Amino acid sequence: MNLVVVGDCLLDIDLVGSVNRVCPDAPALVVEEDKRRPRPGGAGLAAWLAGCAGEPVTLVTALADDSEADLLRARLGRVRTVAGPLNAPTPVKTRVRADGHTVARIDRTRAGRPTVTPDMLAAIESADAILVSDYGRGLTADPLLRRALARMVDRVPVVWDPHPRGAQPVAGVTLVTPNLDESLRLCDGELGQDGDDVSTAEQAAALLRDRWRAGALAVTLGGRGALLDDGASTRLIPAPSVSVADPCGAGDRFAVAATARLMRHDSVAGAVGQAVTSAAEFVAAGGAAEVTGGAITPSPDTDRNGLDGARRLVESVRARGGTVVATGGCFDLLHAGHIRTLDAARGLGDCLVVCVNSDDSVRRLKGSTRPLNGEADRAEVLRALGCVDHVVIFDGAGPEEVLAELRPDVWVKGGDYTPETLPETPLVRGWGGSVVVVPYHDGRSTTRLAQMLTEAG
Repeated sequence: MNLVVVGDCLLDIDLVGSVNRVCPDAPALVVEEDKRRPRPGGAGLAAWLAGCAGEPVTLVTALADDSEADLLRARLGRVRTVAGPLNAPTPVKTRVRADGHTVARIDRTRAGRPTVTPDMLAAIESADAILVSDYGRGLTADPLLRRALARMVDRVPVVWDPHPRGAQPVAGVTLVTPNLDESLRLCDGELGQDGDDVSTAEQAAALLRDRWRAGALAVTLGGRGALLDDGASTRLIPAPSVSVADPCGAGDRFAVAATARLMRHDSVAGAVGQAVTSAAEFVAAGGAAEVTGGAITPSPDTDRNGLDGARRLVESVRARGGTVVATGGCFDLLHAGHIRTLDAARGLGDCLVVCVNSDDSVRRLKGSTRPLNGEADRAEVLRALGCVDHVVIFDGAGPEEVLAELRPDVWVKGGDYTPETLPETPLVRGWGGSVVVVPYHDGRSTTRLAQMLTEAG
């Protein structure tokens, strides 16, 4: 899979210090600087957050030829970046922060006209899902880039995070994600003045979705969640209650999470629901102020089996009081029995982690002719299912080592077992977890499919 983020990059710098006095010659606070923290901003932040969430991500952008752009590239870490010339200095936004609060922001920007290259267009064509992260710097107005995006809306999910100074979304995108203030500015005075935030968001969502011929529009409302208009209905998706010190970056986290779920064939409503939760968790953890940039974790080198990402998912679900479900198997040729088991398992909790036997493990269990599909392909197919939240590949005969790390609340197996015959049962019950066996689906098995293929050949 390939999640492509398209948009304007900025260099964000947090100047962090403390305030102990007032300037003697002006009515201003004196900030004693402790440190400066550079980090990717704009579409760069969205791509970096996608990488941190374990998504295979490509950033398509325009970058300057200056020292700030060099620093921005360094802070993007392992994010694959395909960039054309910005033809202007790197935009830099410096937030002056003291005692956990932003007291001022200093912007250094200059207009330019980005150049879109063939490599950028090819990267867009390679996408399994696209997030357009527009920060009003001109990239999304380029005719070549817009034609490429317009071609992709019928092929893959396209999410557009708009900016009041940016270009309007191309027609037919899957989802548009403005916040309430952006919605009001984009409506340009066409809304009524009466009503609360939710009713105002309803009006804005209907107007903008129709104007842009978008499949759906979600107006983000901060701590209240998001107002989703998908054409068939309008609904408020509430956010979990969290303590918010700095909401900066919440919109980027929301858009990334929604795009990632749509890439895995989730419904728009399901994707927006997950995005609301992800944004709330992001701001509860400190928001963009806690982003440092640099190395991306997990990466192909450091989290090859997916365990690090699964740990973070489990911690996130438990932090909001959710139930963690896990299941396991070889999943060599995915069939209806697998899908029914996975759907049933996901229905038992708030996330589903699938433990998959590695290629070596399958060979030890089933012989030298198996698996028919390699571990990377089997994991990719599973990740594409809307009911699967994460996949971990294990190398042993059984998943006990992974289970001991994650300690799921529910362990699910499909087949003609009983909990007492499963070797994992004592381990799971040891920390208070439960073991559930869902019904065996007679006549549906990978072995049977493999035999049929052999006979057909």
